[in-house]
Amino acid sequence: MKSSHSPTRVFAAFDDPNLIAHAGLVPAVRLAERCGLPRLVSEKVRLTDAKNGAGTAADAKAMSVVAGMLAGADSIDDLDVLRHGGLPRLFGGVRAPSTLGSFLRAFTWGHVRQLQSATRAFLCNLAAHTGLVPKTDEVVFVDIDSKVKQVYGPAKQGASFGYTKVRGLHFQIVTVKTGTCAPVIVATRLRKGSAGSGKGAASLLREALATVRAMGITAQIIVRADSAYFSHKVVAACRKTGTRFSLAAAVTKTIRTAVETIDPAAWTPIKYTDAIWDDEEQRWISDAETAEIPFTAFTSKKKAFHTTARLIVRRVKRLNPKTVPEGQSELFAVWRHHVIFTDSPFVLAQAEPMHREHAQVEQVFADLEDSALAHLPSGKFTANAAWLTLAATAYNLTRAAGHLASAFHARARSGTIRRHLIHVPARIATGARRLTLHMPQRWRWADDFTDLWTATGQRMQT
Repeated sequence: MKSSHSPTRVFAAFDDPNLIAHAGLVPAVRLAERCGLPRLVSEKVRLTDAKNGAGTAADAKAMSVVAGMLAGADSIDDLDVLRHGGLPRLFGGVRAPSTLGSFLRAFTWGHVRQLQSATRAFLCNLAAHTGLVPKTDEVVFVDIDSKVKQVYGPAKQGASFGYTKVRGLHFQIVTVKTGTCAPVIVATRLRKGSAGSGKGAASLLREALATVRAMGITAQIIVRADSAYFSHKVVAACRKTGTRFSLAAAVTKTIRTAVETIDPAAWTPIKYTDAIWDDEEQRWISDAETAEIPFTAFTSKKKAFHTTARLIVRRVKRLNPKTVPEGQSELFAVWRHHVIFTDSPFVLAQAEPMHREHAQVEQVFADLEDSALAHLPSGKFTANAAWLTLAATAYNLTRAAGHLASAFHARARSGTIRRHLIHVPARIATGARRLTLHMPQRWRWADDFTDLWTATGQRMQT
C-alpha cells in the first residue's frame, strides 16, 4: 500500500456537518432504550439534593456516559466524542463532559446503590430481549474476582497501597457465563485500595446470584473463585441460595496433611500441557494427575460453618527443584499441588477441567481496561463507583450488540465489536422526511451490522 497522490495535492478540512464516526451507536442506543435503561435510571436514581442542577435529567446523563463508553471513551473528557459532526441530528439530550463530570460527582454511596439497582434491572431486560445468556444450558458458572486499578493521584479518595504494592482502588466484579456464551457482568463493587480481595465477597455474591435468577436462569449454578474467596461466608452464601461452589484453596498445613492421605493408586493422569494419549492403554501419559478425597473445611469456625465436600487435587511434576517450599516432605518436593474445594455434581474427570476452563474473569478485566475502565477518572470515590457501574453496563450492552450481530461477535472482545460494528463512518442524508446513513461500500462486516441494525427495529435502505 502506498500514497496515490503527492502531499501538495491532498488537503484536509473538518467542515462537514453530516458526517459521523460511530454509526453503530444508533442501533446500540436503540437497544438500550428498548430494554428500558433511561426509564429505569429515571425511576430509581434520585439525586434530589445535588447542587447546581447536577442531579436533573439523570436518565439523559447516564445514557450519555454509556454511549460515550460504547464509542471508546475512557475518561470524562473523552465523552465529548458524542458531539461531533451529525450526531446531534441523530441523538437528543447529549450532555457536555463538564456537565457529566458534575453529575458523577453528585453521587453519594446511596445513589450508587440506586444506579446499581437500575442497571441490574436493565441487565435482566437485556438478557430477555437478546438471549445474551442462554437458558437452555444445564450449568451456569458464576465467577467472582477482584483487581487493583492503579491510580496516580494521591488525592483520590480511597486510593491506597494493597497487596500489589501500587497505589490504587480495588474493585470486585461477578460474571456469569455458560459453555456457549461469553461472560456477562452481573455485579460490581468499588473498594479502597487496601481492601483484601475477599472483603465483602459474600454480600456481593448474594446480589449477583439474585440477579442471575432474576434473568430467568433456572439451570444449576456453580460459583467459581480463586483461593482469596475460600471462606465460610462465601460457602454459606452459596448453600443458602442452593448454589454449588468450586473454590480454589491455598495449600495450608491442614490441606497438606489431607493430601498426604490420598492413596497413591488413586491418582489419575489427565489431559494437561504436553499430555499424550495412549490408544493401547486408553489413558493419558501426562505430567499432571488428579485425585479426590472427602474434606471438612472451616473447622476452626463454629460448628454451623463446618462444611464437608470434595477436595479435588491436581498435582503437576516440578521441573525446578529450587521451587520446593522449605521443610516440605518428599511428596511435595516432587509435585506442585493445586487444590479445589467443591460440591460440584460432576465426576472428577469433569469437575477439575471445568474449574480451569471457566477461569475467564481475567479476560473480562483485560476487556474493561481496554475500554471504559482504562481510568477511574474522578478524584471522588463515589463518582468512580458510579463510573465502574456504568462501565459494566456499557460492557454488557456492547456484548449484547455483538450477540445480535453474529456468532463471531457474540464471543468477541469489546474492542473488536467497537472496530467492526460501532466505529462505522457514515454520512447523513435527508430526503422524504427521513434520515439515511450512507456507510462505506465493501465494509467487511456489513452483513453483521445489518443484522444488528434490523434486530433493533430499524430498516436498511432497499
